[in-house]
This record gives sequence, C-alpha cells and structure tokens, in this order.
Amino acid sequence: MIRMSKETDYGIILLAHFAGDQERLTHSARALAAETYLPLPMVSKILKILAREGFLVSHRGVKGGYSLARRPERVPIAEIITAMEGPVAMTECVEAPGECRHEPVCQLRSKWQKINEVVLLALGSITLSDLIGPLPDQLAPFGGKPENLVRLQ
Repeated sequence: MIRMSKETDYGIILLAHFAGDQERLTHSARALAAETYLPLPMVSKILKILAREGFLVSHRGVKGGYSLARRPERVPIAEIITAMEGPVAMTECVEAPGECRHEPVCQLRSKWQKINEVVLLALGSITLSDLIGPLPDQLAPFGGKPENLVRLQ
C-alpha cells in the first residue's frame, strides 16, 4: 500500500487550514491544534518543519505564530509531500536508480517511471487552494471508467 505518513497528512491539514483562514494574520500552534483537533505536540513539530521548508513564516512575540509564506494557489500538494516525505517514488528503482539488484533485467522499470511521472503530475496539479474549494473538473476522469484512464506512452 502506498500511504503518506501521519505527519505529512497533518501537515497538509494544517496548511489547508491556513489557506482557508487568511483573514487572521498569524496562527498559534495552540489555536491550530484546537481548531484542527490535532495533538499540540505533533502540531508544534509539524509547524517547525513547514517553516524550515519554506511553507510558513514564523513570527515571534506575544501576537506571534505562523503565517503562510506563499499564496495557497502557489503551493502544489506534490511540493508539500516531497518536503515532508522526500521524493515521491512508486518503486525503489525510481527513487534510487542502481539500488535494486533486479534493475538490469527488470522489464517494468520504464513503466514504473511513467506511472511515477503521472502520479507526480496529478499531485503537482492540485494546490492548497484546490483543497479548500471544489476540485477542478479535470481530476474527475480518475473515476475508474476505462475510457477515462490516463494513457502512458
């Protein structure tokens, strides 16, 4: 199964919360934990990571907290996942070429690379803005109908 870590999931939840509440200048870790129903220690840890990775700006002082570093429509989900998890890779040979001992004889390596490109393209086309509003229509074709499947070249 391919699954993001809980930290990445929570990081996206927190960033989406920022994107949906831009009227407030800053958000404290305590307020974010209460508003998103996430544990405060985990929220504090993730906010530090997101600030270090350039998604948030940290503000010190009595009215301090965190704010988005960029507009939500300029933050692709793929970038958040990569910052939290490392490179998106469906298989070991996509992430670290030469590491798999079956690579020299594998007939599927190039196919996995194409699949990985499609996944990255899909994740890169969805932004924080998309998460707080309706998803774009172009995402609908992933509904499972054979005529709507993405064709790999």
